[in-house]
Amino acid sequence: MRRRAGVIAALVPLALLAPLPAAASTGTCSSLPVAAPAGTTVESVTAVHKPGGTVTFPDSPLGPQPPITGVPAYCEFTVTLNHPGADDHVHTTVDVPDTGWTGRFQAVGGSAYAAGDFVGNGLVQAVKDGYAAGTTDAGLPGNPIDAGWGRAVNGKELLTDFAYRSEHDLAVVGKDLTARYYGHPVTYSYWNGCSTGGRQGYAEAQRYPGDFNGINAGAPAVFWAQFAVATLWPAVAMNQEHDILSGCELAAFNAGAVKACAGPDGLIDRPDQCGFDPRSLIGTQIVCDGKQITISARDADVVRKIWNGPTDEHGRRLWGGLPKGADFAGIAGTVAAPDGSLTAPGFVVADQWVQNFLLRQPALDVTKITYAQFDALFRQSVAQYDNIIGTADPDLSRFRAAGGKLLTTVGTADQLIPTSGLFDYRRQVDRLFGGTQRVDDFYRLFVVPGGFHCVGGAGATPTDPLKALVDWVEHGKAPATLPAANADGSVTRDLCRFPKVSRYLGHGDPAAASSYRCA
Repeated sequence: MRRRAGVIAALVPLALLAPLPAAASTGTCSSLPVAAPAGTTVESVTAVHKPGGTVTFPDSPLGPQPPITGVPAYCEFTVTLNHPGADDHVHTTVDVPDTGWTGRFQAVGGSAYAAGDFVGNGLVQAVKDGYAAGTTDAGLPGNPIDAGWGRAVNGKELLTDFAYRSEHDLAVVGKDLTARYYGHPVTYSYWNGCSTGGRQGYAEAQRYPGDFNGINAGAPAVFWAQFAVATLWPAVAMNQEHDILSGCELAAFNAGAVKACAGPDGLIDRPDQCGFDPRSLIGTQIVCDGKQITISARDADVVRKIWNGPTDEHGRRLWGGLPKGADFAGIAGTVAAPDGSLTAPGFVVADQWVQNFLLRQPALDVTKITYAQFDALFRQSVAQYDNIIGTADPDLSRFRAAGGKLLTTVGTADQLIPTSGLFDYRRQVDRLFGGTQRVDDFYRLFVVPGGFHCVGGAGATPTDPLKALVDWVEHGKAPATLPAANADGSVTRDLCRFPKVSRYLGHGDPAAASSYRCA
């Protein structure tokens, strides 16, 4: 769900179209009239010219952001919108380069509780790559780890903006403003995002299938109403079992799973088929912070609960658990106090959802939530919010009919969003359309062995999925596999389309793509 620093830059390609010249009478960086969707009012439009060159960014809650060099000068438009009766003020930002425009428009998605590119590096990178680019704040503060706006009087309207309304506004306003600026309509339009940005991309495909020619939607939280409570489960399990494991202990269980289930590259490519039982480590002694610890039966039971996923108070499965091989610190991280005691505060996205949207108690101590309360919160979330923010409608027929292409990548070691939800969704789409091959004509899902949430991982990660999407949309080159590599290029892999997985041939360098096949 959370997008790490640098993920947007990792998802943008080199331009594939020759730059289009601006019309002689257009291209002036000044306020322009803008058309908006029905039910949306344009309050104001402002324009500021930016010099380009080397662009730096402020530090964000996601960490330091590296500068981007070689950026052409560009005009930045800010369009303020509202939806009558919603008491909202949505800011849509559109950047258009002075030179080098390829005819494309790119909409940049958000992360966690930020609806758009709150840092700005995605927009700037897109401009450098020849796109006119846009993003939206959905009328929200833009802090990805603070959802206090959910308690506002108009919180439901703001959630509607966050869920889907502002993304559609961005598509309409962004393309219209770009066409007015250049005197030339947008040739191709793309959505580009991961995590929340991935969820937004799926919302666009389902609700507004004509907005974008191509949607690059990584690690999407397609079942938000479920996910946003389910990821509180590790903390509930540890707190309710009165057994809070240290990071060192959790790492020992993960190491056991990797040893039992990983291939020759050290990666677990099918966590759901990993039969490692944490109880096999009972009695094992490990050293954590200089202290010798013996893994207990209760430790193993807690880890088994985390991997199996949340259940109701009667033991019936509610949702998928953390994939084996994924870093526990993402949603099951524990915190040590000065006296050495441990607490399990819960995953921040889940905490914020429960505190602000479900119980409206910002000071709620989530560590006190019982199993029965968790069950009730899960069901409340789905009943109250799935119709607003849920993006799991498998009927993509309108998107297919519009000629759209949807490309998704997801890591098997995603430590923030359990992958089982996305795989379940894709299976539903396959059933509805009559098989994987028919769905692959317009929607392709690629699995990253050992990949983390959106970016990074122990193995190779996608080098340029947006470029692959552009080739698919504009040249009809549907990707059979996706090229992937680690940071220094020493590990390569051709990522396979779901439900296929990468299998070692039994010979060759385990770090080379040529040593694997999709099976």
